[in-house]
Amino acid sequence: MDELGRTMARTGSRTTRWEQYWDRKSTSYDKEIGVLDRRVFGDSRQWACSHATGDVLEVAVGIGLNLPLYADDVVITGLDISEQMLDLARSRAQHVGREVTLRQGTAHALPFDDGSFDTVVCTLGLCAIPDHETAVDEMVRVLRPGGRLILVDHVASSSRLARGVQWLVERITIPMAGEHFRRRPLHLVQGRGLEVELRQRFKLGVVERLVARKPGDQ
Repeated sequence: MDELGRTMARTGSRTTRWEQYWDRKSTSYDKEIGVLDRRVFGDSRQWACSHATGDVLEVAVGIGLNLPLYADDVVITGLDISEQMLDLARSRAQHVGREVTLRQGTAHALPFDDGSFDTVVCTLGLCAIPDHETAVDEMVRVLRPGGRLILVDHVASSSRLARGVQWLVERITIPMAGEHFRRRPLHLVQGRGLEVELRQRFKLGVVERLVARKPGDQ
């Protein structure tokens, strides 16, 4: 097997591992994230969805917690690596009377053409996507010129002491769940030429949420 083949094999194995992890996590995720939403992230889901317009892609849609929060006139497509997560999202969409298109796939290679969406949303997803740089590249690719990228996540704290705690926590969470605490999506977005229109940071800088626009006709 050549080097390319070995790399593809490793990538496929890693993808399968995280798919299986999130399948198992699907049954407890609602309860666990609910505590964090109340104590840490506050109204961040509502904030993110309130800025979404037009044709919307939600990457790492999970169990569909954001689905009831979008405006009635947006058209939603959701993507997640876990089919069991998507099954719960379908049930939630049906329960709230929301028509959505849900697809299984990886954020590393979004199964959509260039410029397919007016808005791309990812809430609390980039922290656990193995190659978050490629994921941001893909989100920008599928955005139409002038489209919005909306991100919410926990990031490297603005407190040196808190960053030290985050480093220690990552010694457990990265091997176990692929969960990173010291990433900074803002820098990736700025490095790809998007204009940051809104940015908020709180909880010792641990939570950051932003709206950025892709260059082009608005």
